[in-house]
Amino acid sequence: MDRKTILVGLAIFTFIAVLTVATIFLKRPETFRGTEYQQPLAASEITLTRDNGEVFRLSGQKGKVVLLFFGYTFCPDECPTTLAELKQVYDGLGGDARSVEVVLISVDPGRDTPQHIQDYVNRFNPSFIGLSGSQTELESVWKNYGIFREIAPGTSPTNYGIDHTARISLIDPDGNLRLSYGFQTPVDDIIHDVELILKTKK
Repeated sequence: MDRKTILVGLAIFTFIAVLTVATIFLKRPETFRGTEYQQPLAASEITLTRDNGEVFRLSGQKGKVVLLFFGYTFCPDECPTTLAELKQVYDGLGGDARSVEVVLISVDPGRDTPQHIQDYVNRFNPSFIGLSGSQTELESVWKNYGIFREIAPGTSPTNYGIDHTARISLIDPDGNLRLSYGFQTPVDDIIHDVELILKTKK
């Protein structure tokens, strides 16, 4: 066998090998970028009265991706930063944003009325939902979602801070807790995961 034939054979073999590897790589399923729950968990029901008197039920959001965050309107840093990032997520989704609900639930029932917290989220996007309630109503929600919440004493009974869990939870269109995101997770990572979940439901 002459040298030219050997070289041609090697070239063909290399091309086939590269093509095979590329095909396998391209067929690999996309993976989520957020922290996945070991298995999808049914999200606990949330029932709270909105500022307009309507009752919000998490179960009524089935068919949509819900991005759930716990915070409060007097929060100096994590809450406004996270809501600003969720606005970027919402804007970045384009038409898919119609299938997404962003929900902020208060950890400060002493100061956050339903009207106050809705007015707060409206500053970021009027389609966002802000929810509050009584201490008793909210405590069960905090417990069901593993939310740490502790008042940090301030200079007066009404001037205080609250240390709280600052994670976003993603609930899929079937009502399952699927992913969570730590504070300041890149916006593109959340967009990627939302689009991936919506794509599997189409």
